[in-house]
Amino acid sequence: MRALAYADYQALRKDAQVIEADFFGDKVLRLTDGNYMKLFRRKRLISSAALFPYAKRFASNALTLRKRGIPCPHVLATYRVAEISRDVVHYQPLPGQTLRQMIADATHFQDAALLRKFGRFVAELHNLGIYFRSLHLGNVVMTPENELGLIDIADMKTSRRPLRKRLCLRNFQHMRRYQHDHAWLLQKGGDLFFESYIEHSAHQWKRQILSEHLALAEQA
Repeated sequence: MRALAYADYQALRKDAQVIEADFFGDKVLRLTDGNYMKLFRRKRLISSAALFPYAKRFASNALTLRKRGIPCPHVLATYRVAEISRDVVHYQPLPGQTLRQMIADATHFQDAALLRKFGRFVAELHNLGIYFRSLHLGNVVMTPENELGLIDIADMKTSRRPLRKRLCLRNFQHMRRYQHDHAWLLQKGGDLFFESYIEHSAHQWKRQILSEHLALAEQA
């Protein structure tokens, strides 16, 4: 990660479209060339983000995902803009539509093959030791090559072995926070998703255990 002068940052983001912002300022920018910049604010002076900034985590996670065959954004550079106290990742977006965008169409919402494909994808992530904390339909993209990939990848842990069952179950909870996502995931009682996940998982699962855990998670 290299230092970027504020004037150079301003030139890089000239005429950019603000995609996401909060009280503290810009968070995601779409640049005029179609690439993106994501800005990270260090919330505390002493934190893990100071030792391993989120911009570097994003870049490191992108490299890991690509090595494991998971489509994701292509990182162009990472910067530290000291004048605005921001770490920045500059990247090419992963082309395609998010699953959340796709299921907004009633045809895709009822697409059993898509739901099974997502079940297999989640199982493959877990088999590859990928614990993606932000796993929800807004962060899973269907690419033009008909592959599923991940975006917004700063918050992720990886292992060389398949995830433990405890982490697999915890990961499902992230998909329960959005009502429309949840309705799609559990249509037909969740049979399509669970059957595909169980079929492709490195672990042996009983459907009842998954169902009971997710029911408890919903009530929590």
